[in-house]
Parts: sequence; structure tokens; C-alpha cells
Amino acid sequence: MSIKPDKWIRRMAESHGMIEPFEPGQIKLRDDIKLISYGTSSYGYDVRCAREFKIFTNINSTIVDPKSFDPTSFVDVEADVCIIPPNSFALARTVEYFRIPRKVLTICLGKSTYARCGIIVNVTPLEPEWEGHVTLEFSNTTPLPAKIYANEGVAQMLFLESDEECETSYKDRGGKYQGQQGVTLPRT
Repeated sequence: MSIKPDKWIRRMAESHGMIEPFEPGQIKLRDDIKLISYGTSSYGYDVRCAREFKIFTNINSTIVDPKSFDPTSFVDVEADVCIIPPNSFALARTVEYFRIPRKVLTICLGKSTYARCGIIVNVTPLEPEWEGHVTLEFSNTTPLPAKIYANEGVAQMLFLESDEECETSYKDRGGKYQGQQGVTLPRT
């Protein structure tokens, strides 16, 4: 990048609608309450998760199969906090809607605040010209219940810009997760 990364992110969000809603700074407080930060960081953007969660449950004793996923393996929860059972996981979606430019690859990584509590966010790429809300996967690696906060920072997006546009984008391929709106389960 020929300009500072945080300025590049602001420019791309404002001129290309890359991130909506977009927060140009780091938000750490709301109504005098400490938050897990979100917004533009030095080299990326810290996203929030929405109040929609799908918490994994083994009540049906099904096999987890990405080619034939049983949606009854999840309990839907809408709340400000999600409690993930021990050694389990939950899905959520970002508050932010992304429109990734054709010359950009985006990588989603977990925030260290959650990682230090044994809560891992799956590393996920957002390919050039991918668009939608990002479905996030939180793994609770601890033997205790774990808490995720809606509308606070949960993961960081890193943006890698190429000198050239890719030959075939995610949109060109008709990617199966293009334009996803809510928490999206595996598709084949």
C-alpha cells in the first residue's frame, strides 16, 4: 500500500462501501461501559458480531458432516450475550456487511482478548469480490462455559491489496456464500 493502512481502509470504506456500517476509529467505551474494541485499527478492522447466534448441541447425536449438515444440531439464540458450552462452538455473523474489492484478499483472525480466554475464532479468507455478512465460528476450547458479547469486537479483518486484479474473483465463480445475510450453515 502506498498510503498508511488505516487511511487506506477509511478510503475504501467511504469510496467503495467496503464495510457498512463503518467506524473510522477504535471504539472502546459506550455509555461509560468498557467494550472489547471494534472499528479501524492500525492495519485492519475489528468487527462486531450481531445478536444472532447458533449454538451447537449434540442433543440429536448426529454426525457433523459438511456435505450433509443437520441444522437441528444448533439452537438459535438472539441475545446480547452468547454462552458457549464447554468444548463446543457457536456460529454468529458480523454486524458489518463487506464488499471486498477485486484487488483485495481479506483474512479474518480472532482477537487476542478472546484467545486468551480459550475462545478461538476460525481463520477465514474473504476472497476478491466476495460480499455479505461474515459467518463467524467461535470454538470454546475450555472445560468451562464461555461468553461472547454481541455488538463488541470479536475478530479482526486484515486486508491484502495486490498490484493487479485477480483473473477470476469469487463473484465470477458464483461462490456459494456470495451475498449471505444471516448466520449461514455449510453448503456444498
